[in-house]
Amino acid sequence: MDIQAIKNRFGIIGSSPALNYALQVAVQVANTDLTVLINGESGVGKEVFSQIIHALSARKHNPFIAVNCGAIPEGTIDSELFGHEKGSFTGAVDSRKGYFETVNGGTIFLDEIGEMPMGTQARLLRVLETGEYIRVGSSKVQKTDVRVVAATNRDLLERTQQGKFREDLYYRLNTVPIRVPALRDRKEDIPLLFRKFSVDFSEKYKTPSIQLDEEARNILVNYPWRGNIRELKNIAEQISVLSSDKLVTASDLKRFLPELPEVNRLPMLAAPQQQNSDFNSERDILYKLFFDMKKDVTEVKKMFFDILQNPNNMPHAAEYAADNHVLHSYPSAAEMNVPVSSSIGSAQPIILADNKIDHHEEVEETLSIADKEKELIVKALKKHKGKRKDAALDLGISERTLYRKLKEYNIAE
Repeated sequence: MDIQAIKNRFGIIGSSPALNYALQVAVQVANTDLTVLINGESGVGKEVFSQIIHALSARKHNPFIAVNCGAIPEGTIDSELFGHEKGSFTGAVDSRKGYFETVNGGTIFLDEIGEMPMGTQARLLRVLETGEYIRVGSSKVQKTDVRVVAATNRDLLERTQQGKFREDLYYRLNTVPIRVPALRDRKEDIPLLFRKFSVDFSEKYKTPSIQLDEEARNILVNYPWRGNIRELKNIAEQISVLSSDKLVTASDLKRFLPELPEVNRLPMLAAPQQQNSDFNSERDILYKLFFDMKKDVTEVKKMFFDILQNPNNMPHAAEYAADNHVLHSYPSAAEMNVPVSSSIGSAQPIILADNKIDHHEEVEETLSIADKEKELIVKALKKHKGKRKDAALDLGISERTLYRKLKEYNIAE
């Protein structure tokens, strides 16, 4: 079917390449029974894609239902999806069919699938793999023939690594992925959408249609639109109702657009209150390690030059390190071939040329990311006595990532 005809039928406005490609994938996969996962930010119109897939499929004459998984309480979502038997829980005064039973032969759209509880995810996986489910409070296995189209505004792969989404379910849902572009990624479509919304609202409220001058149009196009099409539609409605002048200028438009907070773009490792919690990525761990090691090296340099300059008042190295919070152990004077007397009481000062220090050369420690990462992993394993799970938690990475790193660096546990 022609893409433009699809746009006209479902009221889709825009011609950006990313939007056209998403529609093309939806059309191609519609006449199959493959599971589809629609990715995109909130407000981009993911539900429209599920309706397109159903309307162009062989199931188009059978039921279609959209379920928001994030809006159903965790205690009742199993009952909503799979049904329950009378008396299976408090308040179950009668038996009830679930969506997978009532929509048999049709399509079910599971929006915000990333919010689905882990227990329900296991039940859904069984439906996807075998077409079987069991009502809450029952032991009878029932069959269903339902096509599942899911949608999410979360990174499900990241949630699997955090243990918040089943990995097997993710790969089962992600048979055919469709990414719906954010509005800021299709700027050429923003004036068209705004014009369509303003005309619709002028007809709805019986008012003249609003127009934007050139400067206002530029502001509209370059605004980030975090709420995507939903936010753009709301702004168009506000201006249509509240604007006294139907030619909207830049200053008029700015009164309706929310002021965005200034974004701090300086690099940040972790908030102080999160220092003992998981890091966002392995890169943050390495950055933190580099800063800690740099601090330690600076302290060691200071210790040695204090010793050289004040030999008669030399503190014990361990005490000095403890006082100055030096984290690592360092070689002794004997190991560094520093000449000392056999008797502590007769220790002689170290004589340097001209009896003074003119300058010193700073030696940079190794900055190899791989070496530092390997060192950190070895220390974490040693600290937790080889327990991978605890070491991974301490490092702020998943146990699976830790296992991969052990193989990559050939680290013996």
